[in-house]
Amino acid sequence: MSIDFEVDGEGIALITINRPERMNAMDADAYRDLSAAWCRVRDDSDIRVAVITGAGDRAFTTGADLKSYVNSPMDMSQFWKTQQDQLLNRGLEVWKPVIAAVNGYCLGGGMTLLMATDIRVATPTATFGLSEVARGVVAGNGGTQRILEQLPYAIAMEMTLTGRRVDAASAERWGLVNKVVPQEDLMSTAFDYAREISANAPLAVQAAKELALRSRDVDRATGLRMEQAMNRLLGFTNDAKEGPAAFAERRPAKFTGS
Repeated sequence: MSIDFEVDGEGIALITINRPERMNAMDADAYRDLSAAWCRVRDDSDIRVAVITGAGDRAFTTGADLKSYVNSPMDMSQFWKTQQDQLLNRGLEVWKPVIAAVNGYCLGGGMTLLMATDIRVATPTATFGLSEVARGVVAGNGGTQRILEQLPYAIAMEMTLTGRRVDAASAERWGLVNKVVPQEDLMSTAFDYAREISANAPLAVQAAKELALRSRDVDRATGLRMEQAMNRLLGFTNDAKEGPAAFAERRPAKFTGS
């Protein structure tokens, strides 16, 4: 398989795009496997957070493997199968946090995938770009929809319209990534974030992510009401009892996601 999937004992799923010989570019089978991986993260209650990276040290992913699609024109009936093989960046709702560990080129579909993650760590050699306009198309799967939310307007439009790439230092300065760390520290840093998140109450974490993302699409009064309703709902969970009890007893909380 071109998508590796493993889960550790702390509820952290590691997804690895494993086509280093193709700069981790993805053909149709890889996209299908990646969709299945996201669905497993979404549906497996033992998973609390996911980390995604690319195999090797040259690329996170360069997106679609264009050579694999040259002689495979899409049947137009596929256009209306909008829920088939859904991806994180194409609208699949995964409320568990996703951390990207970017180890090299993050281009095209790799960039749109990155923008659908929640926390991002990169190496100094990481390179980011939306090069689709140089290929006669536009950045799909949310590329044109998320970039203005995540970068300053002028920078976002420069990347979108010119296809120019930016380096890791610029990406960190503009807030596209959280941290730039040495290659040898990439995965440990990503897993430090993951462990910190997985130690929190999982239902509350998922609620916090959903509320934050939905706030972009609702007015403030509606968002505040949603917060109130979510907190009321969480108040009936075992974790909402465990948190205060652990604090009072000065011990680490043991959250069960129930």
